[in-house]
Amino acid sequence: MFDIPSRYVHGGLVLPRSASGPGSSVVGDPSIVWDPEIRSWRMVMFFDPPGHGQAICTNPDHPGPGTWKLLGPLPFANPSAVLGPMTHKPYIVTEAYKPNVAAQVNGQYCLLSVAYRNGQKLVQRAWSPSLAGPWTWESDALIPPGPAGSFDEKHTDAVSGLFFPERQEFLYFYMGYPKVAQRRAISPYGNATGAAVQKVGAPTVTKLGEIIPPCQKAGHWASGYLGGVQLVPGKKHRWVALVNASPTAPEPTDGAIHREEPPPSLGGFAVCDEEFPIKNWKWLDHPIEYIQDIPVDARANGEGVNLWRHHLLILRDGQSAIFYNSGQYGTEQLYVKWSAD
Repeated sequence: MFDIPSRYVHGGLVLPRSASGPGSSVVGDPSIVWDPEIRSWRMVMFFDPPGHGQAICTNPDHPGPGTWKLLGPLPFANPSAVLGPMTHKPYIVTEAYKPNVAAQVNGQYCLLSVAYRNGQKLVQRAWSPSLAGPWTWESDALIPPGPAGSFDEKHTDAVSGLFFPERQEFLYFYMGYPKVAQRRAISPYGNATGAAVQKVGAPTVTKLGEIIPPCQKAGHWASGYLGGVQLVPGKKHRWVALVNASPTAPEPTDGAIHREEPPPSLGGFAVCDEEFPIKNWKWLDHPIEYIQDIPVDARANGEGVNLWRHHLLILRDGQSAIFYNSGQYGTEQLYVKWSAD
């Protein structure tokens, strides 16, 4: 069970961008699980180009800078089955009540990733008996964009997933992008968190709609748009979500490269006390860190502008680490913070 620490301290650069070739644009959006075959942590990540990659940790008790061995892009058994020219932002489905433990369903691990098709992002699923792969893609989209007017009409993105063994059911969280204004007083064009469920063996998901909208409190750190979400069971609250979000609302007339996700992206927490975490989420008042509070040495190490998708790793000694990417758009690198309680 996870108790939100009172503060985190910067731990440095974990994986830099490559000088050229694979990983020369973005290294970030990590998903980390324990791999029993290597008895250590395995990370899959947004590694661009080509959009996906993996690394393994050489020191599982202190997985900081200098302890991650980059293995390169993920291996796929049927790469031609990707629904479009690329896939990116892979995420390994975990056990609902066991953070950072990959779920095995009928002897297979489950990988989620975001493909492009006809200008739209959509979620696809793959399977493997080993966390090292190769991964075999399903032929159809797992979570396609929604109908006209919906909160996820434009894209489904930044997916994560939990498996509830007692329900024999998957719960997916994803980032929905609208095309038209939503019925919100604050940030009607902001990306929101959607959810979908799927029983084991069911051919399709059941979408539950928008379950966490941008915070409807003006100026709140999560009032502009929401990004990726990671859920873990909590101590003081039944569920804790680690989210990247922004106080800046997207404007449909903005022509900038960051128009859908304007700066700053920040990391922080939301909590829920429902048995099944699909409603009644509450935001904490402040993020983990504001951009202006990044220390000088961390700025000198490349951090700034945005603190993108955050991922929590709970270590065997009870300490926690948060991995996240930061930097200028399209040039982010992967960093870590350590709990300081």
